Amino acid sequence: MGCTGKRILIIVENLPVPYDRRVWLEATSLVQEGFHVSVISPRRKGDTPCAVIDGVHVYRYKMYPPTRGLLSYLWELSYCWVMTFWLSLLIWRREGIDAVQACNPPDTYWLLGRFYKLFGKKYVFDHHDLNPELYESRFGKRGWIYRVLLWLEKQQFRTADRVIATNESYRQIAIQRGGVPPDKVVVVRSGPDLSRFQRVAPNEALKRGKRFLAVYLGVMGPQDGVDYLIRAVEHVVHTFGRRDIQFALVGDGDVRPDLEAATHEKGLDEWVYFTGFQYGEALLEILSTADVAVAPDPKSEFNDLSTHNKVIEFMAMGLPVVSFDLKETRYSAGEAAVYATPNDEREFALRIIELIDDPERRQQMGEYGLQRVRKHLAWEHSRKVLVQLYTELLCSKQ
Repeated sequence: MGCTGKRILIIVENLPVPYDRRVWLEATSLVQEGFHVSVISPRRKGDTPCAVIDGVHVYRYKMYPPTRGLLSYLWELSYCWVMTFWLSLLIWRREGIDAVQACNPPDTYWLLGRFYKLFGKKYVFDHHDLNPELYESRFGKRGWIYRVLLWLEKQQFRTADRVIATNESYRQIAIQRGGVPPDKVVVVRSGPDLSRFQRVAPNEALKRGKRFLAVYLGVMGPQDGVDYLIRAVEHVVHTFGRRDIQFALVGDGDVRPDLEAATHEKGLDEWVYFTGFQYGEALLEILSTADVAVAPDPKSEFNDLSTHNKVIEFMAMGLPVVSFDLKETRYSAGEAAVYATPNDEREFALRIIELIDDPERRQQMGEYGLQRVRKHLAWEHSRKVLVQLYTELLCSKQ
């Protein structure tokens, strides 16, 4: 049965679109299947408030400045929620809504979902992050905030007509902790679109005079382990005396200034540089030039259960990966990665050096990773699940 014209509103607060690659793949895939898709997100400087991009109707509000304290964070949450609700009303009037899909963090849009369910709309929870575990990972404690986050997550699960999980670990959280019936939870992995992840000609200038290039790609928050990587680079350069490896750190986040300061304090400016977020040809050029990729996410309950998109994107580009030994990373990468003892920066440094010095192994790992993505992890496999979910949810009675 066709779903042409069914109207889906996707809400994302964590990253702007189209720069949130998972959300953008979801939105464009649904448009290609005949759905009418609108997206609400914050906007970066220079972005237009409203636009139609690749068939997706994009509505963006001004991004709130980075926050540090609890009160400013709560104010930011309130601001984003109010702006999102206002824009959703505008979209409802202009374009109509049949289903709302809310991507976390934060776990606050169930309130908006309950409002629209009063008018017969469906609510889909796209579960990107385990916020209680993320809080514990960032601050090393639980306490009352942790309990509040558990309660908010529970409301997401209770409100949702369907839950989208990013991996099987998240699916089990929804079933066991959230009480969601198993047939209401589907796994939609954040695999890359291989039509856009293709190697290009390498640019040796990116190595800045060094023989080898190692690359990090992703968000730079307290839980992402880039500080572990900086300390590992310190071992590479100063403990083991390897001065022929350049490290390119691609991405941004609220701890990037601290990371840049630590790089300078440790005397690593010659071997580490930060590029900010890169997209399109510029990103492909960096990944095509790199010899190895690094995923320094430290072991925590949050990181152990989460799929790290950068690992799969590295594999899609044929890059061997150095990672700490995490449950879902092992599932994703298999033999495409070498694994250091969790949170051991010295061993992480040794694994980088071992791969750099073994080009044959690097090639074998890269080929294995690429084939694994093609057969199991590419977006085309997840796309089918997403489309089927909305077909059943919105069109089963047609």
